[in-house]
Amino acid sequence: MSSIYLINITGRDRPGLMARCTGVLAEHGLNILDIGQAVIHDYLSLGLLVEIPAAVGVPGDMVTAAVLKDLLFLGHDLNVTVNYAAVESNRYEAWVASQGRPRRMITLLGRKLTAAQLAQVAHIVAENGLNIEVITRLSGRISLVNPAGSTKACVQFSVSGHVDDEAHIRGQLLAVSQATGIDISFHVDDIYRRNRRLVVFDMDSTLIQTEVINELARAAGSGEEVAAITEAAMRGELDFTTSLHRRVATLAGLDEAVLDEIAARLPLTEGAELVTSTLKRLGYKIGILSGGFDFFGRRLQERLGLDYLYANQLEIVDGKVTGRLLGEIVDGPKKAELLRRIADAEGLRLEQTIAVGDGANDLPMLSVAGLGIAFHAKPIVREQAAEAINTLGLDGLLYLIGIRDREVDHAREGGAVG
Repeated sequence: MSSIYLINITGRDRPGLMARCTGVLAEHGLNILDIGQAVIHDYLSLGLLVEIPAAVGVPGDMVTAAVLKDLLFLGHDLNVTVNYAAVESNRYEAWVASQGRPRRMITLLGRKLTAAQLAQVAHIVAENGLNIEVITRLSGRISLVNPAGSTKACVQFSVSGHVDDEAHIRGQLLAVSQATGIDISFHVDDIYRRNRRLVVFDMDSTLIQTEVINELARAAGSGEEVAAITEAAMRGELDFTTSLHRRVATLAGLDEAVLDEIAARLPLTEGAELVTSTLKRLGYKIGILSGGFDFFGRRLQERLGLDYLYANQLEIVDGKVTGRLLGEIVDGPKKAELLRRIADAEGLRLEQTIAVGDGANDLPMLSVAGLGIAFHAKPIVREQAAEAINTLGLDGLLYLIGIRDREVDHAREGGAVG
């Protein structure tokens, strides 16, 4: 009768170590049931779950003893530690039967990560009956002697187990996020997570670090009036469409040349160029869905090479802003409708889409997207959105997709991502 053993090999990594270890197992005709390896700072931890078949005419314990003896000799020769433990057949079968359990990804993002932050997240995982199966570092290595001007840190947990109350876990993770200053994403690990193909961004305060309407109002001398209208809208006294029309009306007479000047100095958000160029290499379709103005959206579309643009259209006659808008208003519900329309045109399911925005009028599209991300958002948006990025730039989105820094660096050098 065959026996099952879990073998753990730890020590300094070196080329050929795997070949030597598996070579010993091959000499005895072992079957590999599971295998996993991690290397941290050139220190290896290799795990192998093996089946040791009983040889014809040879007692099973003699075969097992021979295998383990050869492994221990190999460990001494390679200066690594070899540990092993027998696995009962019923425990192995229970482990096999558990495959296919729901999995979720917990992604921690910040400028740096501390043991205290990871400990709090790990405690939440444990108290909710979940198990961390794989831990992956997505961010690059950080030098302590010559640190970069703006560091990034990201670790991803793959966890398994039944979730009784997802809202409760999200609330716990949000509390840790707010208390410790890191972003924590919690989402299902399914086939769609690895097959997103469309991402849409809000423009003002998302792709760019300003609200264009405020820049225009200052140039038109109506800054205080526009600010008052905005505050009334935030208090719920005006809906988006009414407040937009009133703010645009204050811009009447503004010269188109001023719009050109403002468009030329739009400040891109940190990571905007990196995330769009990387996603384009991956074959993503990328668009802007904005309650702002297409005059400025077109400049960003050209600059970043984006596929889609939907925004509000300022009426300009004889080189002057009239204070009126043309066509349909792009508000919150319209953004959700447009996301559905684009996905349909591209032959995609909504689960394959990503939406990123900061304001209340972004919530409809965030809620229908496969992955909706509140980016440096207002409190009401952060509370209602499933995921959020508050500590990093837009390139933090790449971590949520599961892309490592080294893969991005490779892509920059002309290689493929992945």
